Amino acid sequence: MRIALAQINPTVGDIHNNTRKIFSYIKQAIQKKANIIVFPELALTGYPPEDLVNMPEFINQNLAALEKIRESSKGITAIIGFINRDSKSHLYNSAAIIDNRKILGIYNKMHLPNYGVFDEKRYFGVGKSCQVFKLNNTKIGVNICEDIWVEDGPTVKQSKQGKAKIIINISSSPFHAGKHNERVEMLKKRAVDNQVHIVYVNLVGGQDELVFDGRSMIFNPAGEIIAQAKGFQEELLLADLPAKRVAFESAGVPLVEEVYEALKLGLRDYITKNGFKRVIIGLSGGIDSALTALIAADALGGENVLGFYLPSEFSSKLSEQAAIELANNLGVKLMSIPIKDIYYNYLKSLKLSTKEITLTHENLQARIRGTILMAFSNKLNALVLTTGNKSELSTGYATLYGDMAGGFALLKDVPKTLVYELSTHGNDVFYKRIKKDAIPLAIINRPPTAELRPNQKDSDSLPEYHILDPILREYIENNKGLDEIVKELRTPSKIVAKVIKMVDRSEYKRRQSPPGVKITHRAFGRDRRFPITNRFFSLD
Repeated sequence: MRIALAQINPTVGDIHNNTRKIFSYIKQAIQKKANIIVFPELALTGYPPEDLVNMPEFINQNLAALEKIRESSKGITAIIGFINRDSKSHLYNSAAIIDNRKILGIYNKMHLPNYGVFDEKRYFGVGKSCQVFKLNNTKIGVNICEDIWVEDGPTVKQSKQGKAKIIINISSSPFHAGKHNERVEMLKKRAVDNQVHIVYVNLVGGQDELVFDGRSMIFNPAGEIIAQAKGFQEELLLADLPAKRVAFESAGVPLVEEVYEALKLGLRDYITKNGFKRVIIGLSGGIDSALTALIAADALGGENVLGFYLPSEFSSKLSEQAAIELANNLGVKLMSIPIKDIYYNYLKSLKLSTKEITLTHENLQARIRGTILMAFSNKLNALVLTTGNKSELSTGYATLYGDMAGGFALLKDVPKTLVYELSTHGNDVFYKRIKKDAIPLAIINRPPTAELRPNQKDSDSLPEYHILDPILREYIENNKGLDEIVKELRTPSKIVAKVIKMVDRSEYKRRQSPPGVKITHRAFGRDRRFPITNRFFSLD
């Protein structure tokens, strides 16, 4: 039996074009003599559809599209993720098993994730039945995403009670660093424990903050991977089951490389799926804006990235030279607009001192830059990318309506220490093309600075990043308290307490920040949601 895994990149809500893509892959599978083609979870609607699910017409279009697919599936079995509606108008996250134009059955997802980025209990009912289907004289069980993560869930019932020899799981499993290894270990265990082939097909593509990395896989009953699709791109993967021998060795991907690919895919899909072609980036001569520009140039092409150097009287010659060199290396057009005169006009109009520099003066510079970038966004119909990282956003080291002004925050979930690692990797990527480092070493090696006052460094306001980032990881991603963090990291309690206070006081800023790509297991936004107004955290 030849099975095809259609690892596709649908767009949420674009049912018409998603259906066309499904038709195309079915046609390819038939040409390649496949008996079965499997699509990801909610392939028809895109994932997650969120409150589109509450619109009756959205459900109607999805069901009408499924009917068209049924009519076109002559000579092949197609397993399609869609939204099912029963006679009482209850909705389900479902898989249709269509065999040669006939619907053999519909499986409704039984285990609905309702944690982290997932809200499925808000939208869907719980499936009740673990069917097994006979296809090409082989018993096959079909389940959906979270179902296979449950150790004694549908997979056990379908294999032990239903005598299924192949379990097909359709998924929309979002990426975070290390997630692929978690999937591999879990799926290996399910295959061995139940003595079945596991066919796992995952969505690929970017959807707002989420990235789906694909890497669909097939395991044999010994827990060995016998086929695997590429990561972060569409693919039609074919394999013959049962496999006579193991002919595939899965290669691991370094963490920094997979994060880089996730950021690139997340950015490209956010831009293109929302109808933009170009992006605008303020190039300060610092490493965050440099990495943002590099990934944008890689994802969209340098000709679709517009850089703006907006110097104040506190900007150094090094910053100007670095911005110019970076833009040249990436093939990015760079415009320079000094803000000194605008800044002093603001000081005069607002009756602010021209002799001392307060936080008001610093934020004013950032907001002038934000205004300029947004003006060109309107003029050129290009989306502004903010350049702040997770370390800054965590601690509130960012200016509302200033450097936070924009449409997408690429590095929102990237700690500063990882920014450096990604920059080195990005240089390796571009070195193969331009035979030199795209990000000048002068940018990588300089102390981080906002250049909003003379001789300013980030370390004036924050602990050094190699100290700060582990504290943020333990507090934000692992939910540990002060005493636990002090004990775990052996960092002075005074420093840890200061960092925690900065995080707690900055929720109002984060709530107003643009979306950005999730790359850790707990990102701001869909993952970590705290009330802005609360008295659990001390504000003293």
